[in-house]
Amino acid sequence: MIRSVIGGLLGGLALFITGFLFWGTPLSALAISRADEQSSANLQAALAQALNATGTGVYTIPDPSSAQGTILYGRGPVAQVFYNSGGFPVMDGGSLIGGLILSLLVGLLIGLALRFCLPDFISRVRAAIFLSLAAVLWIDIGQAVFMHAPWGYILYLGFSDFVGLALAGLIAAKLMETKAASATGEAGTLH
Repeated sequence: MIRSVIGGLLGGLALFITGFLFWGTPLSALAISRADEQSSANLQAALAQALNATGTGVYTIPDPSSAQGTILYGRGPVAQVFYNSGGFPVMDGGSLIGGLILSLLVGLLIGLALRFCLPDFISRVRAAIFLSLAAVLWIDIGQAVFMHAPWGYILYLGFSDFVGLALAGLIAAKLMETKAASATGEAGTLH
């Protein structure tokens, strides 16, 4: 059991590091579109003027809940805006600490699920890969399918999530494998 906990925590750490590599380095420029400084300032001013009354939230623009909004939505351009009226530092230490705790918790849950639900290493590896792929397809790729989110961003997000989740599962599966199980071939049975 202790090997499962350690494997899950190390898998969670790998998940955190993977997220940093994809999103905290210049690699993120592969997924993020940028507006020039003047356009950014204009958009920020427009957001502050139009959305401050309602505050922080997620906005679909134009709002398709009325007949006029539906017409405008169909014409485009459209956007989904994650709006925070207060702002925060680009490299927020609090979110990094919260993100580390969250990734450790996710890794621990992955490790425990693999430990309690699957009997051997090969089964755990298969489950880690297929469940990571299923989660990414539904949660990430689904945003492009259902919400028309930009495919380039979504594919990058999906790939980064798949790598992180699969790596967390593989590390957890490997660390919970005992030498006795390896020697007896417990993990070697393929079905």
